[in-house]
Amino acid sequence: MKRTFKFLAIALTAAFIAGCAFIETKQGEWIFSPAQGAWRGYNQSGNAFEERWITVNATDKLHAWYSPAADKNAPVLLYLHGARWNITGSAARIPRWNKMGFSVLAIDYRGFGESTRRTPSEASANEDAEAAWAYLSKISPDNKHFIFGHSLGGAIASKLALNHPEANGLILEGAFTSIPDMVRETKWGFLPVGFLVTQRFDTLDRIDDITMPILFAHGTRDDVVPFSMSERLFAAAKAPKRFFRAEGGNHHNLTSNYFDEYSRAVTEHFGLEMNRVAMMKPVQTSDSGALQSAH
Repeated sequence: MKRTFKFLAIALTAAFIAGCAFIETKQGEWIFSPAQGAWRGYNQSGNAFEERWITVNATDKLHAWYSPAADKNAPVLLYLHGARWNITGSAARIPRWNKMGFSVLAIDYRGFGESTRRTPSEASANEDAEAAWAYLSKISPDNKHFIFGHSLGGAIASKLALNHPEANGLILEGAFTSIPDMVRETKWGFLPVGFLVTQRFDTLDRIDDITMPILFAHGTRDDVVPFSMSERLFAAAKAPKRFFRAEGGNHHNLTSNYFDEYSRAVTEHFGLEMNRVAMMKPVQTSDSGALQSAH
């Protein structure tokens, strides 16, 4: 994903210089870098997910996986992945959310995987999230519902959360503040091209209007999305909030390398029953800032 924003910065620079009129239509392609084929590390033989199809409109459908928890009354998590890889890239992460006690509905936006082919955009991805939320509400009307977004999916998740304050909680992992901010993090960031970005995915602009409890999770050695961006989001949020700081964590390994600490942060912050309590290690709450909370 890091090279996605590098390419976007270069493309915007070229557009700025040349005055390219097609920049708007190409932004979705550059930002999402959608993949139809399976992630190279995907092992289908170990896949126990239920395949689902979600209708967006008269012609378009989303390919989705549903991974139910053993408890039919378990809370349900809508899983929104980031750029580039489709849901096969999250095949190892989804079962970890099951272990935390969630049933999981994971979707591919249009343009990804087996979902309807099209160039994705901020607007279309938000529509896809809305369709998935409606579907989730139908299949589990009496369960608690949570929204999860990783990386670019965090921006989509925050928009959905703003539209649906009835959700029980929002989890943002490795989330960025906005696309213009990500462009400024590249070596081309000194150029005044931010005004060309029309698909802004501006989570920072709306985070203070979200009212449900929010958990922010970020690795301190994330080399894709700067750790400081989650710090800025946390500072701006006004809802009941908690920050899980994964010391030494990167953009992809929080549910694997920090599972016990992450689980504790999730279950405590959202008032869920503790899972695997006996196996969990104590979470540091000292000045090291491993875990922060505010209500």
